[in-house]
Amino acid sequence: MNFQTRSLRLCSQPLLMTLLVVFGSGFSSVAVAPATPVSHSSAPASLQGITSDAQTWLRTAIQEGSFSELRWPDFSDYRGYVNNFYELNGYSPWWVRGQEPTPQARQLIVLLVRSEQKGLSPDDYDGPRWQDRIARLTLVAVRPNESDAVKFDLALTVCAMRYISDLHSGRVNPKRVAFFLNGEYKKYDLAEFLRDHVANAADVSSALAQVEPQYPGYRRTIQALQRYIEFAKEDDGEQLPSVKKSIVPGQFYSGVPRVARFLRWVGDLPPNVNVSSDHLIYDGAVVSAVKNFQRRLGRDPNGLIDVQTLADLNVPLSRRVRQMQLVLERWRWLPSSFEHPPLIVNIPEFLLHANDKDLNVQFTMKVVVGKALGHSTPVFSETMEYIVFRPYWEVPPSITRAELIPHVIRDRNYLANKDLEVVDSHERVVTAGAVSAEVINELRTGRLSLRQKPGPKNSLGLVKFVFPNSYNVYMHDTPATEFFTKSRRDFSHGCIRLENPAELAAWVLRNNAGWNMERIRAAMKGDAPQQVKLAQPIPVFIVYGTAVVTEDGIVHFYDDIYGHDTALEKALAKGYPYV
Repeated sequence: MNFQTRSLRLCSQPLLMTLLVVFGSGFSSVAVAPATPVSHSSAPASLQGITSDAQTWLRTAIQEGSFSELRWPDFSDYRGYVNNFYELNGYSPWWVRGQEPTPQARQLIVLLVRSEQKGLSPDDYDGPRWQDRIARLTLVAVRPNESDAVKFDLALTVCAMRYISDLHSGRVNPKRVAFFLNGEYKKYDLAEFLRDHVANAADVSSALAQVEPQYPGYRRTIQALQRYIEFAKEDDGEQLPSVKKSIVPGQFYSGVPRVARFLRWVGDLPPNVNVSSDHLIYDGAVVSAVKNFQRRLGRDPNGLIDVQTLADLNVPLSRRVRQMQLVLERWRWLPSSFEHPPLIVNIPEFLLHANDKDLNVQFTMKVVVGKALGHSTPVFSETMEYIVFRPYWEVPPSITRAELIPHVIRDRNYLANKDLEVVDSHERVVTAGAVSAEVINELRTGRLSLRQKPGPKNSLGLVKFVFPNSYNVYMHDTPATEFFTKSRRDFSHGCIRLENPAELAAWVLRNNAGWNMERIRAAMKGDAPQQVKLAQPIPVFIVYGTAVVTEDGIVHFYDDIYGHDTALEKALAKGYPYV
């Protein structure tokens, strides 16, 4: 079974009902309040008279970091935490008391079985296996033996640690999929957390709610995911009839009933609008619903059922579920909190979001990002330190050789016409006019370089925002404003072009005394470059999410333009341990 099928598998009704009957109906999966930590000296009563053979087996399994009865047997990456957890209890079971699962064990297993609601896979936490394990302890006439109890305990410990860690910081190290976001600050001691917050908790669900991201966007995505899981159950996956030409309003189209049914599920068509099964004219509310749908997917909302719209309507709802699962994984890579309000650019969305420190969006603006082919914008985090008004553009050598020198060879005055000048390693101007063959050769070898003078022709526009990084990527103004009218905006060489740079300058300089909008615009129109250090450095996160749930609860889906979703799926498909 491949990972996508496995991760989308729904908990079977018989299993869930059995667990609910065994555990009782009072265990809620909704977070209420943090559980009160227990004393470090408190530990549940263990199995009476646990034998030395059972303890030897437990110690050996932990030392080996492997247990064959787990869905993912190798838990070597958690071995240290597991050992510390059992050491705290004298290598006795934590989750079994008097040959019965503890109340905390029962609550915990319900959460593991329902982990799909968090964008995770129940199978990763042995979801389908708990019914049999519980039966051995509670549902059979023959008294369970000590071996079953100890194995049950170890399995639950490993699955609980995986689940808690996955909820808190994600399953995959982002660096494995070329996402250079520092996650070291999110590590914590799983053994102590289980002991202090879970093993004796009155409400395990509330205890585990502490470890999840607390950001509004994350919570909205969780809620939307649960709706889409239900939509996917209802949808029969019917594919719409293909079209040779775009269907325009007023035309016959045999797929209208399916379009209406699908768009009602996902909220684009109001539930009180009736479209009969024999209505085959594409008109009225269905056209409006298609426009809403196109808008949510970042398309031009023209209301036509063209090839692109037809392909979008035919994407299975299970795929939309998957997109939200992947974006939840990436949400968990972010810091647990921000000391200062961050700037976040979401590449597939082609938008910049200025946030408060709790990630409530204060404003957004359109951006242009790197071309999907050859110039993709990297995913990383850094700190914005200063901005430059009237900047020079230091032309990268790769652009000089591949794009500019061919123009210069055809027209020796090309550089002058573009306000470009040739400089040496000390930034002394060699020529700002016609270019000789010797200079061209020096540019090829890199002994000389190009820079563009400040002004309206400058490729960086009138201001750039610098967050020093190894990629030499920054945000900047641009004279090529026509690209902001397009729905898909990957046209740069990797840097991020801004639709409203003056507005962003006002936001990043809000803590710099005297820098109001009037002064900002004057600096952008000044005579010379001016660098301004930020009074308060700003965290910058360049992220990648193809599913976004906005404040109004509307779910937006975007194309996987760089293939990062595909790469993350492949990494997840390998299973534990994620190293």
